[in-house]
Amino acid sequence: MSAHRLRTSTRLAAGLAAVALTTTACGGDDTDDTTAAAGGNGENCNSVTLGFIPSWTDGLSMAYLWQDVLEDRGYEVEFEEINDAAPLYAGLAGGDVDVYPSAWSEVTHADYMAEYGDDIEDLGAWYEGAKLTFAVPEYTDIDSIADLAGNADMFDGRIVGIEPGAGLTRTTKESVMPTYGLTDDYTLVESSTTAMLAELQAAVDAQEDIVVTLWRPFWANSEFPVKDLEDPEGALGDSEGLHNLARTGFSDECAEVADLMSSFELTDEQYGSLENLVVNEYGEGQYPDAVDAWFEENPEVAAALKG
Repeated sequence: MSAHRLRTSTRLAAGLAAVALTTTACGGDDTDDTTAAAGGNGENCNSVTLGFIPSWTDGLSMAYLWQDVLEDRGYEVEFEEINDAAPLYAGLAGGDVDVYPSAWSEVTHADYMAEYGDDIEDLGAWYEGAKLTFAVPEYTDIDSIADLAGNADMFDGRIVGIEPGAGLTRTTKESVMPTYGLTDDYTLVESSTTAMLAELQAAVDAQEDIVVTLWRPFWANSEFPVKDLEDPEGALGDSEGLHNLARTGFSDECAEVADLMSSFELTDEQYGSLENLVVNEYGEGQYPDAVDAWFEENPEVAAALKG
């Protein structure tokens, strides 16, 4: 598997400006050598830029999976790591990112789709049944978000969340806390996924109560002894699919890649094993090795994607 080039986004002007890339996006080179397109398919498409939020491990896992598949087929793959959803959608709509390979576009990021969706192609959902959750340790003596009301002292009046720009953060502030009457007694701690998990680990180690914002699919649900709190009012929203989203025109210029992504689906078991290998078994610096190991365990998926 060829080495990838990893770059970090440095232009996030006003929190919504499109990310700037110095590489040529898919279909952006009209020189003579583009006639010999990747995979011998005659496309004007040699390079694909994948944008994702690295702390959201569904996007991280999908980015490395697609890097493996596309490089095997002769494409150059670029990564654009972006720390928040808003500039990622803006960069996608602006054509600076080719594909966001794990978008929560139906519910969690519905407002970004309302703003940018006219300039985005939806290549379809690769996973069904994703959902936002509130979770507590299994030993914590409550079972519903409604039980948080009147029990703020158990949690020091804190709900430990993730990135400020995350759809889950917005839903927590604008829907969950008002719906369940938590606004006056609780503070939502906005930090990062990494910081939230560190607090969860510390609380579990000390057998202390904590409430955190989580989601499924996510490896932490099996790594930590946690349980989802019931959401009787449906304030966290419906379950949704995880989608491959592309910039406008991508399907025309990169038809082979678009077709592969449109037909791609994973079961809960397949995805869970991929994320576990990427995040836990191999970890940072060995993500490509984790994907290789997963394809060895899932030869039917490898055959479908790699031909």
